[in-house]
Amino acid sequence: MAEPEFSARGVRIARWPRSLTRAGEVRIEDGRLALLTSYGSEIDSAPVSAVRAGRPWFAKADETVATVNGTRYRLTLQDDDRARDGGSQVSGRFLAALKRAAGRP
Repeated sequence: MAEPEFSARGVRIARWPRSLTRAGEVRIEDGRLALLTSYGSEIDSAPVSAVRAGRPWFAKADETVATVNGTRYRLTLQDDDRARDGGSQVSGRFLAALKRAAGRP
């Protein structure tokens, strides 16, 4: 099994209007994006070429919105009690890894 291109744990995954998990995992591996619960169960997954993601103007620095299989998820990539700018770095790395895996410039 190959090393994932991106992996983040402790991610809050929400599908409007409710939270699905507060300690989930986001993983990009073998050309697929997978959203996992804290127990490792799959919430949703799709090929990275079919995933849309970005940071809307109203989102906090550590939040990203991803559309996977037509469902919008709000991903909070770092808790508030950690370093303030660390979340924006993680969400930026996530967006860059998604672009790189999809082969977008």
